[in-house]
Amino acid sequence: MRHHKEQSRELLTPRLALEFLRDGNSRFCKNISYNRDNQQIIMETAAGQWPFAAVLNCSDSRVATELIFDQGLGDIFSIRLAGNVASPEAIASLEYTCKVLGSKLIVVLGHTNCGAVSAACNSVQMGNLDALLKHINPAIEAEKETLNDRNGSNKVFLNNVLHNNVHVQIESIINGSEIIRELIQNQQIGIIGGMYDISTGGVEFFDELFDLEQYNVSAGQETI
Repeated sequence: MRHHKEQSRELLTPRLALEFLRDGNSRFCKNISYNRDNQQIIMETAAGQWPFAAVLNCSDSRVATELIFDQGLGDIFSIRLAGNVASPEAIASLEYTCKVLGSKLIVVLGHTNCGAVSAACNSVQMGNLDALLKHINPAIEAEKETLNDRNGSNKVFLNNVLHNNVHVQIESIINGSEIIRELIQNQQIGIIGGMYDISTGGVEFFDELFDLEQYNVSAGQETI
């Protein structure tokens, strides 16, 4: 994280990392960005990386992590899976960037009109997609408000499931990683959810940084 020169690495906090992302998304929405010297950044990061935040988001081509947060090479450790699911591989990647690389913040970022979540709502079955969509099913089960038309065409139902899914994936991360739980407990990292609006480019973060008391933490629980 050498490109935010106003803040030293030693003094960087999860809350300040979140502010960097908020400010970057604001610039993105205003169609402005920092003027970065990419060749200089390439040289600076050739020997190592110092991402200040990790973002687990969807593989959707419209949700390019560094672009929507106006960050440069080496700033964000980006993990992209359809439906922003916290698979064991995704959790392992988050452990690596937080424990080894020193990332201060984990963001689980959903987005509007997500095709993977819609497919899960429609009970789509297709090859290896089945294994991925099972990570989203708990978010569907948690949606209790909609009694009829519980499918991806129902925008209210889909929106509720999209938000549920972010919380479900955060809970999977916390329950699936002793390393991440300890880092949160020691206030070395923070974790937060958010939703990207593909029609505006804006990111709505969920409340403030979450703590373990907000989730059903079961140490040693296997991920779905």
